[in-house]
Amino acid sequence: MTIGRHIHEATKRLTDAGCDSPRLDAELLLGHVLSLNRAQLLARSERLLSPDEARTYQALLDRRAQREPLAYIVGHKEFFGLELETTPHVLVPRPETELLVEQTLRLSREIAPAANVRIADIGTGSGAIAISLALSLPEAVVYAVDCSTAALVVAARNCQRHGVETRVRLLAGDLLAPLPEPVDIVVANLPYISPAEMPSLMPEVRLFEPQGALDGGDDGLELIRRLLQQVMRQPRRPQAVLLEIGAHQGEMVLQIASEILPEATVSLMRDYAGLERIITVRL
Repeated sequence: MTIGRHIHEATKRLTDAGCDSPRLDAELLLGHVLSLNRAQLLARSERLLSPDEARTYQALLDRRAQREPLAYIVGHKEFFGLELETTPHVLVPRPETELLVEQTLRLSREIAPAANVRIADIGTGSGAIAISLALSLPEAVVYAVDCSTAALVVAARNCQRHGVETRVRLLAGDLLAPLPEPVDIVVANLPYISPAEMPSLMPEVRLFEPQGALDGGDDGLELIRRLLQQVMRQPRRPQAVLLEIGAHQGEMVLQIASEILPEATVSLMRDYAGLERIITVRL
């Protein structure tokens, strides 16, 4: 059977399985098997697959039809123009989190124009945010903290892949506790899903992504609250804290931040889809 026919049948199968981008997924999986990009696949649509290639492709389709995330199947995901290793030990990097990187870069240049800013990425996971910041700010000191040692192993490999292993300092522990010195900016994409929201998540998230990276406690904001309380207790506080939040958590997080840090200026930013996405706390 030809490449084109395989893609056609795989698209129908993934559509029936409820995948939200079945044609794209079918193409990317076959491209992964054949080491071809999408344009090359289309150019070779009449090429026949060998029996081994067809078996490998069907095995990957079986996994995707069970709603396993594409990033876990192929083992990587693009974020901020970087290819990052992605395993079930870490969340799949999301496009909306790129806005968090953009805002952190903007603030860092305002706070420290020479780019020798100190930044802590709390809940680093795959290292996506920390690595993006380190590559954009060559003079910055970047700490990447996570309570999951398995996630830090993935982050370490991503740091090596992008040549920042000596500049991103990986630390295991609870929120700000492992930091060896005060920092200028804290950026965090912490778990913010409540138990009530879990059943409504897509199967890719609910069934496959690490629960510890999703579960934000009773109201979804437990870790955000604790982080801000730790900031409040710092002898030398950061000049800014940037937080990714859920699409309907803006009012609650604005209130929490204002109560814990009443002297701070707190603002809400929406993402490119118009959803509430980032809280910025200026101190």
